[in-house]
Formats: sequence, structure tokens, C-alpha cells
Amino acid sequence: MPKRSVRAQWAAHIQSGGLARPKAAAVPTTLVRKAVRGVILGIDPSLRGTGLTVISFEPPQKGTYLYSETVNPPRTADLPACLGQIAAAVERLVREYRPVAVAVEETIYVQNFRTAQKLGAARGAAIGQAALRGIPVFEYPPLRIKQAVVGYGRASKEQVTRQMSSLLGLGQDLPFDEADAAAVALCHALTHKAAG
Repeated sequence: MPKRSVRAQWAAHIQSGGLARPKAAAVPTTLVRKAVRGVILGIDPSLRGTGLTVISFEPPQKGTYLYSETVNPPRTADLPACLGQIAAAVERLVREYRPVAVAVEETIYVQNFRTAQKLGAARGAAIGQAALRGIPVFEYPPLRIKQAVVGYGRASKEQVTRQMSSLLGLGQDLPFDEADAAAVALCHALTHKAAG
């Protein structure tokens, strides 16, 4: 029987809560890993539109939506004010929901140096709040996130948004930044294996 493609495996993973694996010899208990359980804060960082989404994940569920918001500082706000709003929002959500992990979208290639600096500062403001509280932070590239939740690494924002609505059982679509944050949180839940 031919092997299934990676895309087909991810599609099966999303639909069934786990990839179909061939039967194998027993794995030593020191190598056994468990799926992620608990509350995860997903972050899609941006200086003017940071998406934050909190989900709860208990395998074999696909995830339960708890809360989301987009941090949209006014256009007139300077860099420190924007970073302060991002940090304050993350700090509030961390305090309220007590996530077991924070999942962040990695920086994509940016041609403009000033844009890259601002994006890096926004990421630092968000990640710093989790790090201060000892919460593990995991970073995922956009292609991996889309592959994990849609089954296609080049999926559009609209496809990601629709898929998040479906997987989290929402009655309506989330705004793009919040859907992206939900996608990175769900990517972590579906692909990271916690030591155990």
C-alpha cells in the first residue's frame, strides 16, 4: 500500500484528532510523549494589530474557544505606547486564564528593516510577559501553522478563518488577527508533544 502524503496525513489528523500510525513495537516509557492538555494562549504579533486567542485543549477534542481580542493601538500612538498596550493585554490574559503554554507565530521574512524592528519589538512585548511568569513559549512558522490547521501551508487568511470557525465550533468567523492567533494555539496543541 503506498504511503499517504503529508497533506493527507494532516487532513486525517485534523478530522480524527490523531494521525493514523502503523502498529509498531512498544516504545520505552522514557520516550513516551503526551499530547498537550490545558489552556493555550495564541499570539499573532503586530505593532498595530496583535491577535490574542485563548483556547482550551483536551485530547482527543480539537479545542474549545475561550476568548479572543485584537490589540489595536491608535495610529497616533508612538512605539512605546503600542508596546505597552500589547504587554498589558498579554499580562491580563495570562493572569486571568493561566495558560500552560504560549504559542507565537514566528516572524516571516520582511524586506523593510524598520518594519522588521517594529515587529520584533511587538513580539518581545508579548513574549516577555509570558517569560516573566515562567510560562513556556513556543514559536511556529506560518507555513507549519497553516499546514497543521488547514492541511495546506499556503492557505489564505479566509481559509484559515473559516477553518478556525469550524474546528472551534464558532457560530461566526473571528477577525483575521484573532483567527491567526487561534491557529497558532491550535497548531501547538495538535503538533507539540509534552514530555511525560
